Amino acid sequence: MSDIVIRPATTDDLVAIVAMLADDPLGAAREDLDHPQTYAAAFARVSADPGQHLVVADRDGRAVGTLQLSVIPGISRRGATRTIIEGVRVAREERGSGLGTELITWAVDESRRLGATLVQLTSDASRTDARRFYERLGFVASHVGFKLQLD
Repeated sequence: MSDIVIRPATTDDLVAIVAMLADDPLGAAREDLDHPQTYAAAFARVSADPGQHLVVADRDGRAVGTLQLSVIPGISRRGATRTIIEGVRVAREERGSGLGTELITWAVDESRRLGATLVQLTSDASRTDARRFYERLGFVASHVGFKLQLD
């Protein structure tokens, strides 16, 4: 994967990022490619927050993978800082290439560099392949997650 560069996302990457987020049954129901201004506003909020790291895996100037790493300082665990990995996606033509492993490895290494002592992520319960992938990388399904959709 030596020709991959993991770098901060730019507004020029937004179309590719949203396309990757929408390129599966769950994402297709959640994302709306007809409203680019919504994503531009979200990108501005993410970019303005120093605790947010939205990155892309770039191959030859093209975003082919993405994830968001959120840094959360805390009180619990003796004042531990944790990170949360969200929105991990790999472009369809890159799946199976090892790029997902490279992205997660980058996120774990970056978490250490940022002083985190715990890395968390969630994956939809229907994504059984993703669960196996994360477990293979050392993540443990130690908690039950809950979500409350707000309108």
